[in-house]
Amino acid sequence: MTEFFEGWSGNNDDDEDIEETVETVETVTTTTTRKTRKNVPSEPTSSTTKTTTMTTPAKLYGRELSAYDEVDVDELLAKLSQEELTMLAKEVDPDDNFLPPSQRNNYACEKDPTGPLNRKKLIEHINKQALETPDRPEVKPYVAGVVRGKKWIPPPPPEKIREADEQITIDLGDEYETALTAATQEEIIDLAAILGFHSMMNQDQYHASLLNKGQPVGLGWDGITKATKPKIYPMDPPNDTDPEQTISRVKDNDQSFLDLNWNNIKNISDEKIEKLFEGLKTNTHLEVLSLVNVGLNDRTAQLLADALEANSTLRVVNVETNFISPAGVVQLVKALLTTNTVEEFRASNQRSQVLGNKTEMEITRLVEQNPTLLRLGLHLEYSDARHRVASHLQRNIDRNCRLQKRATTSLSLRLPRGRPPAVGVDSSFFNLTPPSAETTTPTCERRINDKPICEPVLDVPNGTDRFVRAQPPDIHPEPHSTERPNAATSVQIL
Repeated sequence: MTEFFEGWSGNNDDDEDIEETVETVETVTTTTTRKTRKNVPSEPTSSTTKTTTMTTPAKLYGRELSAYDEVDVDELLAKLSQEELTMLAKEVDPDDNFLPPSQRNNYACEKDPTGPLNRKKLIEHINKQALETPDRPEVKPYVAGVVRGKKWIPPPPPEKIREADEQITIDLGDEYETALTAATQEEIIDLAAILGFHSMMNQDQYHASLLNKGQPVGLGWDGITKATKPKIYPMDPPNDTDPEQTISRVKDNDQSFLDLNWNNIKNISDEKIEKLFEGLKTNTHLEVLSLVNVGLNDRTAQLLADALEANSTLRVVNVETNFISPAGVVQLVKALLTTNTVEEFRASNQRSQVLGNKTEMEITRLVEQNPTLLRLGLHLEYSDARHRVASHLQRNIDRNCRLQKRATTSLSLRLPRGRPPAVGVDSSFFNLTPPSAETTTPTCERRINDKPICEPVLDVPNGTDRFVRAQPPDIHPEPHSTERPNAATSVQIL
Protein backbone atom coordinates (compact mmCIF):
# COMPACT_ATOMS: atom_id res chain seq x y z
CA MET A 1 0.00 0.00 0.00
CA THR A 2 2.92 2.36 0.69
CA GLU A 3 4.32 1.85 -2.77
CA PHE A 4 0.91 2.46 -4.24
CA PHE A 5 0.53 5.83 -2.54
CA GLU A 6 4.06 6.81 -3.47
CA GLY A 7 3.28 6.11 -7.10
CA TRP A 8 0.02 7.98 -6.78
CA SER A 9 1.71 11.18 -5.63
CA GLY A 10 3.83 11.46 -8.81
CA ASN A 11 3.75 14.00 -11.68
CA ASN A 12 1.23 14.49 -14.45
CA ASP A 13 2.96 12.05 -16.82
CA ASP A 14 2.10 9.22 -14.52
CA ASP A 15 -1.50 10.37 -14.51
CA GLU A 16 -1.59 10.06 -18.28
CA ASP A 17 -0.20 6.54 -18.08
CA ILE A 18 -2.88 5.59 -15.60
CA GLU A 19 -5.60 6.94 -17.85
CA GLU A 20 -4.26 4.91 -20.77
CA THR A 21 -4.25 1.79 -18.60
CA VAL A 22 -7.85 2.35 -17.62
CA GLU A 23 -8.83 2.47 -21.27
CA THR A 24 -7.08 -0.85 -21.82
CA VAL A 25 -9.04 -2.43 -18.97
CA GLU A 26 -12.30 -1.21 -20.45
CA THR A 27 -11.40 -2.78 -23.80
CA VAL A 28 -10.73 -6.15 -22.18
CA THR A 29 -14.06 -5.99 -20.35
CA THR A 30 -15.92 -5.37 -23.59
CA THR A 31 -14.26 -8.33 -25.25
CA THR A 32 -15.16 -10.62 -22.35
CA THR A 33 -18.78 -9.57 -22.54
CA ARG A 34 -18.96 -10.45 -26.22
CA LYS A 35 -17.51 -13.90 -25.60
CA THR A 36 -20.11 -14.53 -22.91
CA ARG A 37 -22.96 -13.63 -25.21
CA LYS A 38 -21.69 -16.03 -27.86
CA ASN A 39 -21.42 -18.92 -25.39
CA VAL A 40 -24.87 -18.48 -23.79
CA PRO A 41 -26.93 -20.19 -26.58
CA SER A 42 -24.59 -23.21 -26.64
CA GLU A 43 -24.97 -23.89 -22.92
CA PRO A 44 -27.64 -26.51 -22.04
CA THR A 45 -30.67 -25.15 -20.29
CA SER A 46 -32.11 -26.34 -17.00
CA SER A 47 -35.05 -27.92 -18.83
CA THR A 48 -32.83 -30.35 -20.78
CA THR A 49 -30.20 -31.25 -18.20
CA LYS A 50 -30.11 -31.18 -14.43
CA THR A 51 -26.97 -29.77 -12.88
CA THR A 52 -25.99 -29.22 -9.29
CA THR A 53 -23.56 -26.90 -7.59
CA MET A 54 -21.38 -29.88 -6.70
CA THR A 55 -20.72 -30.83 -10.35
CA THR A 56 -20.79 -27.41 -12.13
CA PRO A 57 -17.56 -25.39 -11.74
CA ALA A 58 -18.03 -21.86 -10.37
CA LYS A 59 -17.38 -18.98 -12.75
CA LEU A 60 -16.66 -15.28 -12.31
CA TYR A 61 -17.43 -12.88 -15.18
CA GLY A 62 -17.69 -15.83 -17.59
CA ARG A 63 -14.30 -17.29 -16.68
CA GLU A 64 -13.38 -20.09 -14.29
CA LEU A 65 -11.81 -19.19 -10.96
CA SER A 66 -8.54 -20.91 -11.84
CA ALA A 67 -7.96 -18.27 -14.53
CA TYR A 68 -7.50 -15.60 -11.82
CA ASP A 69 -4.83 -17.45 -9.83
CA GLU A 70 -1.92 -15.83 -11.70
CA VAL A 71 -3.36 -12.29 -11.68
CA ASP A 72 -1.18 -9.72 -9.84
CA VAL A 73 -3.53 -7.86 -7.48
CA ASP A 74 -1.02 -5.07 -6.73
CA GLU A 75 -0.64 -4.37 -10.42
CA LEU A 76 -4.39 -4.12 -10.87
CA LEU A 77 -4.75 -1.78 -7.90
CA ALA A 78 -1.98 0.45 -9.23
CA LYS A 79 -3.97 0.97 -12.41
CA LEU A 80 -7.12 2.19 -10.60
CA SER A 81 -8.01 5.84 -10.14
CA GLN A 82 -8.85 7.50 -6.83
CA GLU A 83 -12.58 7.28 -7.45
CA GLU A 84 -12.34 3.58 -8.29
CA LEU A 85 -10.27 2.94 -5.19
CA THR A 86 -12.88 4.73 -3.09
CA MET A 87 -15.66 2.61 -4.56
CA LEU A 88 -13.62 -0.55 -3.97
CA ALA A 89 -12.93 0.45 -0.37
CA LYS A 90 -16.65 0.83 0.28
CA GLU A 91 -17.31 -2.73 -0.92
CA VAL A 92 -14.40 -4.36 0.92
CA ASP A 93 -14.31 -4.62 4.71
CA PRO A 94 -10.98 -6.11 5.85
CA ASP A 95 -11.12 -8.28 8.97
CA ASP A 96 -7.88 -7.21 10.64
CA ASN A 97 -7.81 -6.14 14.29
CA PHE A 98 -4.46 -4.42 13.90
CA LEU A 99 -5.84 -1.88 11.44
CA PRO A 100 -7.35 1.31 12.83
CA PRO A 101 -11.15 1.52 12.81
CA SER A 102 -11.07 4.15 10.09
CA GLN A 103 -9.57 1.59 7.71
CA ARG A 104 -11.65 -1.38 8.86
CA ASN A 105 -15.04 0.05 8.00
CA ASN A 106 -16.73 2.36 5.57
CA TYR A 107 -15.25 5.55 6.98
CA ALA A 108 -16.61 8.73 5.37
CA CYS A 109 -14.41 11.33 7.12
CA GLU A 110 -12.11 13.15 4.72
CA LYS A 111 -10.01 15.00 7.30
CA ASP A 112 -6.26 14.61 7.35
CA PRO A 113 -4.78 12.67 10.30
CA THR A 114 -3.19 14.81 13.04
CA GLY A 115 -0.19 12.51 13.29
CA PRO A 116 1.06 8.99 12.86
CA LEU A 117 -0.94 6.24 14.58
CA ASN A 118 0.71 4.19 17.33
CA ARG A 119 -1.83 1.68 18.58
CA LYS A 120 0.10 0.62 21.67
CA LYS A 121 0.64 4.17 22.91
CA LEU A 122 -3.00 5.02 22.19
CA ILE A 123 -4.23 2.17 24.40
CA GLU A 124 -1.83 3.15 27.20
CA HIS A 125 -3.06 6.73 27.02
CA ILE A 126 -6.72 5.66 27.21
CA ASN A 127 -6.10 3.47 30.26
CA LYS A 128 -4.05 6.17 31.99
CA GLN A 129 -6.70 8.80 31.36
CA ALA A 130 -9.40 6.49 32.74
CA LEU A 131 -7.46 5.95 35.97
CA GLU A 132 -6.56 9.61 36.46
CA THR A 133 -10.05 10.96 35.82
CA PRO A 134 -11.71 11.61 39.23
CA ASP A 135 -15.16 10.23 39.97
CA ARG A 136 -18.17 12.47 40.06
CA PRO A 137 -18.81 13.95 43.49
CA GLU A 138 -21.68 12.28 45.33
CA VAL A 139 -24.51 14.60 46.32
CA LYS A 140 -25.47 12.31 49.19
CA PRO A 141 -22.74 10.21 50.83
CA TYR A 142 -23.14 6.46 51.08
CA VAL A 143 -24.55 5.20 54.38
CA ALA A 144 -25.22 1.53 54.96
CA GLY A 145 -28.94 0.76 55.11
CA VAL A 146 -30.03 4.15 53.73
CA VAL A 147 -31.65 4.36 50.32
CA ARG A 148 -30.29 7.16 48.19
CA GLY A 149 -32.51 8.64 45.56
CA LYS A 150 -35.75 7.03 44.52
CA LYS A 151 -36.42 3.37 45.06
CA TRP A 152 -37.92 1.51 42.12
CA ILE A 153 -41.33 0.14 42.89
CA PRO A 154 -42.79 -2.27 40.36
CA PRO A 155 -46.19 -1.28 39.05
CA PRO A 156 -49.11 -3.28 40.40
CA PRO A 157 -50.22 -6.14 38.17
CA PRO A 158 -53.40 -5.53 36.22
CA GLU A 159 -56.41 -6.82 38.02
CA LYS A 160 -58.20 -9.62 36.26
CA ILE A 161 -61.78 -8.90 35.54
CA ARG A 162 -63.73 -11.49 37.38
CA GLU A 163 -67.08 -12.27 35.98
CA ALA A 164 -69.70 -12.49 38.61
CA ASP A 165 -71.19 -15.96 38.85
CA GLU A 166 -74.75 -15.96 37.83
CA GLN A 167 -76.98 -17.01 40.62
CA ILE A 168 -79.24 -19.75 39.36
CA THR A 169 -82.13 -20.59 41.54
CA ILE A 170 -83.77 -23.97 41.16
CA ASP A 171 -87.11 -24.53 42.72
CA LEU A 172 -87.23 -28.20 43.65
CA GLY A 173 -90.41 -27.95 45.58
CA ASP A 174 -91.01 -28.25 49.27
CA GLU A 175 -91.07 -32.03 49.19
CA TYR A 176 -87.63 -32.45 47.57
CA GLU A 177 -86.01 -29.68 49.61
CA THR A 178 -87.26 -31.23 52.83
CA ALA A 179 -86.01 -34.67 51.77
CA LEU A 180 -82.53 -33.43 50.82
CA THR A 181 -82.21 -31.29 53.94
CA ALA A 182 -83.07 -34.16 56.24
CA ALA A 183 -81.02 -36.77 54.30
CA THR A 184 -78.06 -38.36 56.01
CA GLN A 185 -74.59 -38.64 54.54
CA GLU A 186 -75.07 -42.31 53.65
CA GLU A 187 -78.29 -41.54 51.82
CA ILE A 188 -76.61 -38.79 49.79
CA ILE A 189 -73.80 -41.21 48.88
CA ASP A 190 -76.38 -43.76 47.75
CA LEU A 191 -78.11 -41.09 45.68
CA ALA A 192 -74.78 -40.06 44.09
CA ALA A 193 -74.07 -43.69 43.20
CA ILE A 194 -77.46 -44.04 41.55
CA LEU A 195 -76.99 -40.82 39.57
CA GLY A 196 -73.45 -41.83 38.52
CA PHE A 197 -71.47 -39.13 40.35
CA HIS A 198 -68.35 -41.28 40.73
CA SER A 199 -66.08 -38.37 41.71
CA MET A 200 -67.99 -37.94 44.98
CA MET A 201 -67.17 -41.43 46.31
CA ASN A 202 -64.57 -44.13 46.20
CA GLN A 203 -64.93 -47.64 44.85
CA ASP A 204 -65.95 -49.23 48.16
CA GLN A 205 -68.73 -46.70 48.69
CA TYR A 206 -69.97 -47.18 45.14
CA HIS A 207 -70.17 -50.98 45.36
CA ALA A 208 -71.73 -50.81 48.84
CA SER A 209 -74.45 -48.54 47.47
CA LEU A 210 -75.19 -50.78 44.51
CA LEU A 211 -75.32 -53.94 46.62
CA ASN A 212 -77.30 -52.20 49.40
CA LYS A 213 -74.84 -53.34 52.08
CA GLY A 214 -74.67 -50.03 53.93
CA GLN A 215 -71.73 -47.65 53.95
CA PRO A 216 -68.59 -48.83 55.79
CA VAL A 217 -67.82 -47.11 59.06
CA GLY A 218 -65.31 -44.28 58.77
CA LEU A 219 -65.49 -43.98 54.96
CA GLY A 220 -67.64 -40.85 54.76
CA TRP A 221 -66.65 -37.62 53.14
CA ASP A 222 -65.06 -36.44 56.37
CA GLY A 223 -63.29 -39.74 57.12
CA ILE A 224 -59.76 -40.85 56.32
CA THR A 225 -59.30 -42.55 52.98
CA LYS A 226 -57.85 -46.01 53.35
CA ALA A 227 -56.19 -48.21 50.80
CA THR A 228 -58.28 -51.07 49.52
CA LYS A 229 -56.76 -54.50 49.83
CA PRO A 230 -56.39 -56.24 46.49
CA LYS A 231 -58.67 -59.16 45.94
CA ILE A 232 -57.07 -62.56 45.73
CA TYR A 233 -58.18 -64.58 42.74
CA PRO A 234 -57.38 -68.25 42.29
CA MET A 235 -54.86 -69.25 39.68
CA ASP A 236 -56.17 -70.43 36.37
CA PRO A 237 -56.29 -74.20 36.19
CA PRO A 238 -53.87 -75.88 33.80
CA ASN A 239 -55.06 -76.83 30.36
CA ASP A 240 -56.28 -80.43 30.62
CA THR A 241 -56.74 -80.96 26.89
CA ASP A 242 -55.47 -84.35 25.73
CA PRO A 243 -53.24 -83.77 22.66
CA GLU A 244 -53.50 -87.36 21.45
CA GLN A 245 -57.28 -87.31 21.58
CA THR A 246 -57.56 -83.98 19.77
CA ILE A 247 -55.15 -85.15 17.06
CA SER A 248 -57.27 -88.22 16.43
CA ARG A 249 -60.46 -86.15 16.30
CA VAL A 250 -58.88 -83.75 13.81
CA LYS A 251 -57.72 -86.62 11.60
CA ASP A 252 -61.12 -88.32 11.81
CA ASN A 253 -62.78 -85.03 10.77
CA ASP A 254 -65.16 -84.99 13.73
CA GLN A 255 -68.15 -82.79 12.91
CA SER A 256 -68.69 -81.72 16.54
CA PHE A 257 -65.05 -80.73 17.06
CA LEU A 258 -64.93 -77.01 16.12
CA ASP A 259 -62.45 -75.49 18.62
CA LEU A 260 -58.95 -76.82 19.34
CA ASN A 261 -57.19 -75.23 22.34
CA TRP A 262 -53.62 -76.26 23.16
CA ASN A 263 -52.75 -73.04 24.99
CA ASN A 264 -49.97 -73.30 27.61
CA ILE A 265 -49.63 -77.08 27.34
CA LYS A 266 -46.05 -77.93 28.23
CA ASN A 267 -43.73 -80.47 26.67
CA ILE A 268 -45.61 -80.96 23.41
CA SER A 269 -43.25 -82.77 21.07
CA ASP A 270 -42.69 -81.71 17.50
CA GLU A 271 -44.03 -85.08 16.32
CA LYS A 272 -47.44 -84.35 17.82
CA ILE A 273 -47.49 -80.89 16.27
CA GLU A 274 -46.59 -82.37 12.88
CA LYS A 275 -49.40 -84.93 13.18
CA LEU A 276 -51.86 -82.15 14.04
CA PHE A 277 -50.87 -80.07 11.02
CA GLU A 278 -51.10 -83.10 8.75
CA GLY A 279 -54.64 -83.69 9.97
CA LEU A 280 -55.58 -80.04 9.40
CA LYS A 281 -54.96 -80.42 5.67
CA THR A 282 -57.93 -82.76 5.30
CA ASN A 283 -60.17 -81.44 8.10
CA THR A 284 -63.33 -79.62 7.00
CA HIS A 285 -65.01 -78.78 10.33
CA LEU A 286 -62.43 -77.20 12.67
CA GLU A 287 -62.90 -73.41 12.89
CA VAL A 288 -60.72 -72.19 15.80
CA LEU A 289 -57.06 -73.16 16.28
CA SER A 290 -55.26 -71.85 19.43
CA LEU A 291 -51.58 -72.74 19.84
CA VAL A 292 -50.37 -70.17 22.39
CA ASN A 293 -47.09 -70.88 24.22
CA VAL A 294 -46.54 -74.37 22.85
CA GLY A 295 -42.98 -73.86 21.53
CA LEU A 296 -43.61 -73.41 17.81
CA ASN A 297 -40.48 -72.63 15.77
CA ASP A 298 -39.78 -71.79 12.14
CA ARG A 299 -39.87 -75.44 11.02
CA THR A 300 -43.27 -76.13 12.57
CA ALA A 301 -44.50 -72.71 11.41
CA GLN A 302 -43.73 -73.75 7.82
CA LEU A 303 -45.83 -76.90 8.35
CA LEU A 304 -48.65 -74.74 9.72
CA ALA A 305 -48.43 -72.50 6.65
CA ASP A 306 -48.80 -75.55 4.40
CA ALA A 307 -51.84 -76.66 6.44
CA LEU A 308 -53.44 -73.21 6.17
CA GLU A 309 -53.05 -73.30 2.40
CA ALA A 310 -54.94 -76.61 2.26
CA ASN A 311 -57.59 -75.96 4.94
CA SER A 312 -60.68 -73.97 3.95
CA THR A 313 -62.71 -73.92 7.20
CA LEU A 314 -60.45 -72.29 9.78
CA ARG A 315 -61.66 -68.85 10.83
CA VAL A 316 -59.43 -68.07 13.85
CA VAL A 317 -55.70 -68.88 14.14
CA ASN A 318 -53.77 -67.89 17.29
CA VAL A 319 -50.03 -68.66 17.55
CA GLU A 320 -48.94 -65.99 20.04
CA THR A 321 -46.00 -66.36 22.47
CA ASN A 322 -43.87 -68.80 20.50
CA PHE A 323 -40.42 -68.83 18.89
CA ILE A 324 -41.31 -67.89 15.32
CA SER A 325 -38.95 -65.53 13.50
CA PRO A 326 -40.17 -62.53 11.46
CA ALA A 327 -39.65 -64.52 8.26
CA GLY A 328 -41.89 -67.28 9.64
CA VAL A 329 -44.61 -64.74 10.48
CA VAL A 330 -44.48 -63.50 6.89
CA GLN A 331 -44.93 -67.07 5.63
CA LEU A 332 -48.01 -67.53 7.83
CA VAL A 333 -49.58 -64.26 6.66
CA LYS A 334 -48.84 -65.21 3.06
CA ALA A 335 -50.50 -68.62 3.54
CA LEU A 336 -53.78 -66.89 4.45
CA LEU A 337 -54.14 -65.66 0.87
CA THR A 338 -54.58 -69.14 -0.60
CA THR A 339 -58.07 -69.93 0.73
CA ASN A 340 -59.10 -66.51 2.13
CA THR A 341 -61.17 -68.00 4.96
CA VAL A 342 -59.29 -66.91 8.09
CA GLU A 343 -60.97 -63.90 9.71
CA GLU A 344 -58.69 -63.52 12.75
CA PHE A 345 -54.93 -64.12 12.93
CA ARG A 346 -52.74 -63.47 15.99
CA ALA A 347 -48.96 -63.94 16.11
CA SER A 348 -47.55 -61.35 18.53
CA ASN A 349 -44.94 -61.83 21.29
CA GLN A 350 -42.57 -64.02 19.31
CA ARG A 351 -38.84 -64.61 19.60
CA SER A 352 -38.03 -61.28 17.95
CA GLN A 353 -39.98 -58.40 19.47
CA VAL A 354 -39.10 -56.05 16.57
CA LEU A 355 -40.01 -57.24 13.08
CA GLY A 356 -38.13 -54.55 11.16
CA ASN A 357 -39.19 -52.12 8.47
CA LYS A 358 -38.79 -54.53 5.56
CA THR A 359 -40.80 -57.27 7.28
CA GLU A 360 -43.57 -54.89 8.36
CA MET A 361 -43.93 -53.50 4.84
CA GLU A 362 -44.14 -57.05 3.45
CA ILE A 363 -46.81 -58.00 6.00
CA THR A 364 -48.72 -54.81 5.16
CA ARG A 365 -48.62 -55.64 1.45
CA LEU A 366 -49.93 -59.16 2.09
CA VAL A 367 -52.69 -57.96 4.42
CA GLU A 368 -53.88 -55.44 1.83
CA GLN A 369 -54.36 -58.35 -0.61
CA ASN A 370 -56.53 -60.31 1.86
CA PRO A 371 -60.26 -59.54 1.44
CA THR A 372 -61.52 -61.60 4.41
CA LEU A 373 -59.16 -60.83 7.29
CA LEU A 374 -61.00 -58.85 9.99
CA ARG A 375 -58.61 -58.93 12.97
CA LEU A 376 -54.81 -59.02 13.08
CA GLY A 377 -52.78 -59.43 16.28
CA LEU A 378 -49.27 -58.18 15.50
CA HIS A 379 -47.07 -55.48 17.04
CA LEU A 380 -46.16 -53.08 14.23
CA GLU A 381 -43.61 -50.43 15.12
CA TYR A 382 -43.95 -48.08 12.14
CA SER A 383 -46.98 -45.83 11.94
CA ASP A 384 -47.32 -46.18 8.17
CA ALA A 385 -47.77 -49.95 8.45
CA ARG A 386 -50.20 -49.61 11.37
CA HIS A 387 -52.33 -47.06 9.51
CA ARG A 388 -52.48 -49.05 6.28
CA VAL A 389 -53.33 -52.32 8.04
CA ALA A 390 -56.01 -50.68 10.20
CA SER A 391 -57.58 -48.99 7.17
CA HIS A 392 -57.72 -52.24 5.20
CA LEU A 393 -59.20 -54.22 8.09
CA GLN A 394 -61.87 -51.55 8.55
CA ARG A 395 -62.76 -51.79 4.85
CA ASN A 396 -63.11 -55.57 5.18
CA ILE A 397 -65.40 -55.16 8.20
CA ASP A 398 -67.54 -52.59 6.39
CA ARG A 399 -67.82 -54.83 3.33
CA ASN A 400 -68.89 -57.77 5.48
CA CYS A 401 -71.55 -55.65 7.21
CA ARG A 402 -72.88 -54.41 3.87
CA LEU A 403 -73.21 -57.95 2.55
CA GLN A 404 -75.09 -59.11 5.63
CA LYS A 405 -77.39 -56.09 5.60
CA ARG A 406 -78.07 -56.43 1.88
CA ALA A 407 -78.87 -60.12 2.19
CA THR A 408 -81.18 -59.57 5.17
CA THR A 409 -83.01 -56.70 3.44
CA SER A 410 -83.48 -58.62 0.20
CA LEU A 411 -84.86 -61.64 2.02
CA SER A 412 -87.33 -59.54 4.03
CA LEU A 413 -88.62 -57.90 0.85
CA ARG A 414 -89.19 -61.27 -0.83
CA LEU A 415 -91.17 -62.87 2.01
CA PRO A 416 -94.90 -63.46 1.06
CA ARG A 417 -97.67 -61.68 2.89
CA GLY A 418 -101.12 -62.89 4.02
CA ARG A 419 -102.42 -66.40 3.59
CA PRO A 420 -101.07 -68.99 3.18
CA PRO A 421 -99.18 -68.87 6.48
CA ALA A 422 -95.94 -66.88 6.57
CA VAL A 423 -92.96 -68.88 5.49
CA GLY A 424 -90.09 -69.07 7.95
CA VAL A 425 -86.40 -68.94 7.19
CA ASP A 426 -83.73 -71.18 8.56
CA SER A 427 -81.91 -69.49 11.47
CA SER A 428 -78.53 -70.36 9.97
CA PHE A 429 -79.22 -67.84 7.22
CA PHE A 430 -78.54 -64.92 9.55
CA ASN A 431 -75.10 -66.26 10.49
CA LEU A 432 -73.70 -65.20 7.15
CA THR A 433 -70.21 -66.18 6.16
CA PRO A 434 -67.75 -63.94 4.30
CA PRO A 435 -67.73 -63.89 0.49
CA SER A 436 -64.94 -66.47 0.38
CA ALA A 437 -66.89 -69.03 2.37
CA GLU A 438 -67.38 -72.47 0.93
CA THR A 439 -70.34 -72.61 -1.42
CA THR A 440 -73.20 -74.81 -0.34
CA THR A 441 -75.72 -76.55 -2.55
CA PRO A 442 -79.40 -77.17 -2.00
CA THR A 443 -80.54 -80.55 -0.79
CA CYS A 444 -83.90 -82.15 -1.37
CA GLU A 445 -84.07 -84.62 1.48
CA ARG A 446 -87.10 -83.23 3.36
CA ARG A 447 -90.54 -84.11 2.12
CA ILE A 448 -94.11 -82.91 2.69
CA ASN A 449 -96.79 -85.43 1.74
CA ASP A 450 -94.18 -87.47 -0.15
CA LYS A 451 -93.08 -84.47 -2.23
CA PRO A 452 -89.44 -83.28 -2.00
CA ILE A 453 -88.88 -79.69 -0.88
CA CYS A 454 -85.46 -78.02 -1.19
CA GLU A 455 -83.63 -76.53 1.77
CA PRO A 456 -82.80 -72.78 1.95
CA VAL A 457 -79.36 -71.96 0.57
CA LEU A 458 -77.23 -68.82 0.52
CA ASP A 459 -74.53 -68.95 -2.11
CA VAL A 460 -72.03 -66.06 -2.18
CA PRO A 461 -69.19 -67.00 -4.57
CA ASN A 462 -66.41 -64.51 -5.41
CA GLY A 463 -68.08 -61.52 -3.79
CA THR A 464 -71.35 -61.77 -5.77
CA ASP A 465 -74.66 -62.15 -3.98
CA ARG A 466 -77.27 -64.75 -4.77
CA PHE A 467 -80.20 -64.32 -2.46
CA VAL A 468 -83.01 -66.70 -1.69
CA ARG A 469 -86.73 -66.24 -2.08
CA ALA A 470 -89.28 -67.92 0.14
CA GLN A 471 -92.43 -69.31 -1.44
CA PRO A 472 -95.44 -71.03 0.12
CA PRO A 473 -95.53 -74.81 -0.13
CA ASP A 474 -97.72 -76.47 -2.70
CA ILE A 475 -99.34 -78.81 -0.17
CA HIS A 476 -101.57 -77.31 2.54
CA PRO A 477 -102.48 -79.11 5.75
CA GLU A 478 -105.93 -80.51 6.36
CA PRO A 479 -108.55 -77.98 7.53
CA HIS A 480 -109.02 -79.47 10.97
CA SER A 481 -105.36 -80.29 11.53
CA THR A 482 -103.36 -78.15 13.97
CA GLU A 483 -100.07 -79.04 12.34
CA ARG A 484 -98.39 -76.62 9.97
CA PRO A 485 -95.93 -77.58 7.27
CA ASN A 486 -92.28 -76.83 7.75
CA ALA A 487 -92.21 -73.44 6.07
CA ALA A 488 -88.44 -73.30 6.14
CA THR A 489 -88.30 -76.08 3.61
CA SER A 490 -89.98 -74.10 0.84
CA VAL A 491 -87.13 -71.76 -0.10
CA GLN A 492 -85.97 -71.67 -3.70
CA ILE A 493 -82.81 -70.25 -5.20
CA LEU A 494 -82.97 -67.31 -7.54
